[in-house]
Amino acid sequence: MPEVVVAKPRVGKFNKNAARRVRFTSTKPPQPTGKIPAVLYGAGNEPVALEVDVKQISKILFSETGHNTIFDVEIAGLSAAKAMIVDWQREPINDQLIHIDLKRIAMDKVLRVRVRVKLVGIPVGVKASGGILDQVLREVEIECLPADIPSHIDVDVSELALYQTLRVSDLPHSDKIKYLNAEDATVAHVISIREEAPTAAETEAAAAAAATAAAGAEPEVAKKGKPEEAKKPEAKK
Repeated sequence: MPEVVVAKPRVGKFNKNAARRVRFTSTKPPQPTGKIPAVLYGAGNEPVALEVDVKQISKILFSETGHNTIFDVEIAGLSAAKAMIVDWQREPINDQLIHIDLKRIAMDKVLRVRVRVKLVGIPVGVKASGGILDQVLREVEIECLPADIPSHIDVDVSELALYQTLRVSDLPHSDKIKYLNAEDATVAHVISIREEAPTAAETEAAAAAAATAAAGAEPEVAKKGKPEEAKKPEAKK
């Protein structure tokens, strides 16, 4: 069963004060209402200003499929719509959701979305060679039908040796999804710890070499005393 978000249309002005009235009561002190303002748009329809339950939206965002979750939006007086979250805003101090943008989804039309890449296994280059697995690309951009959006893309990295690279071309491919990233883009690689940071011995050796180089240089010595006066030309007899 798809998730259902029950929304209520908003009327009147749509400014900061109106948005605050959605989130807080008019009592003193103000209390959270558990609602946040939202906008539903797309699929050739006019945008609709709404208020939605913040707990429902948070549950969707923290689910396995996250912002790629497709759910039903039920609006009083309007027909239900398939939608997904395309943008959201958080209050910077308390990290609370304060606004959400929803987009209507047509299930028969291709979507462009970003999907998390999940690395599975421990590379042989880590176990046998002491390397570090560095994930460069944590999400990939794909095109597919809404029903084919994966919650994440799994890729086995257990055979990745030291200095080997996993690229987009190595990810699981199918006729249902199309990767929009370059096929040769690096997803992950196993690198040497020595490349991350020099050892203590290397740091000391570099410092000693720098000190030796500094000691071997001849410093410029400032001349003391008064500068010689320019010789006056001898008077002609």
